[in-house]
Amino acid sequence: MSTAVLIAAVVGGGVLLFLRRLFPQKKAVELLRYSADTMRGKTVIVTGANSGIGKALAGELLKLHARVIMACRDRESAAEAAREIQKEAGSDQGEVVIKHLDLASLGSVRAFCEEIQKEESKIDVLVNNAGVYQCPYGKTEEGFEMQLGVNHLGHFLLTHLLLDLLKTSAPSRIVVVSSKLYKYGSINFDDLNSEASYDKAFCYSQSKLANLLFTRELARHLEGTGVTVNALTPGIVRTRLGRHVQIPFLAKPLFNLASMVFFKSPLEGAQTPLYLACSAEVEGVSGKCFANCAEEELMPKATDDQAAKKLWDVSMRMVGLTD
Repeated sequence: MSTAVLIAAVVGGGVLLFLRRLFPQKKAVELLRYSADTMRGKTVIVTGANSGIGKALAGELLKLHARVIMACRDRESAAEAAREIQKEAGSDQGEVVIKHLDLASLGSVRAFCEEIQKEESKIDVLVNNAGVYQCPYGKTEEGFEMQLGVNHLGHFLLTHLLLDLLKTSAPSRIVVVSSKLYKYGSINFDDLNSEASYDKAFCYSQSKLANLLFTRELARHLEGTGVTVNALTPGIVRTRLGRHVQIPFLAKPLFNLASMVFFKSPLEGAQTPLYLACSAEVEGVSGKCFANCAEEELMPKATDDQAAKKLWDVSMRMVGLTD
């Protein structure tokens, strides 16, 4: 046996063992079934709808006759994704609208929201789905650490600027895509931009914890408005989100095989956000987190009201909503 083959076997075996421990058994995901008219007449914004969970969700909403606004950074990729989901949806479907939105630029977020307010009479559902995962250290246009800036701050501003339209459209819903990896994070208020040190895994977990704290505090602010907000953790899904993760070359074939066995497909990963966007079962429910279409119990750090309020106040200043 050559050295290269031996190394591949050892590394690949290690990857498979790790995945088996992390995901002892991939449970079958039951795909949701709704009436074809469930979302007829409803307008839904999905950020990051050009790939992965966002694309799969947009496709399912299209089949339910929703007006789907695909809010994406890459127009060309969004247009290709739109063609694919329209082809799959068949002749009887809703409407697709493509809009440019770069969550790494607060200027782009503001421009997007101005355009939506001019062109749309209502928003029934806002799905904050787009994100970056464990990318090399970088900063947004305004100088924020990239993962915090895109995953939390960009969506924080987007949601705030669309709140008035969501309120006039009530009953309406906001859906926030978080991650179970929030468990490994904390909010480092002393160095939110990770300028003193940068750990890409910690920063991702921090941003996903921020999603949950934002959901909790936003739900409190929205009480009595008819607008609900809930978060979800989709599980491990085969998407392009992990493109920055370095897998040893020799282990890639085994890792790809393992992902087919242990990871959810984008369509499976889209079931919980679809549930939160469409289901009558969660009508009026707010401030919760869901996994596999059921309420999920969170760790205390994700339900810390004091931390949630502090993050809210800090985020308001960072995005320029308060002095």
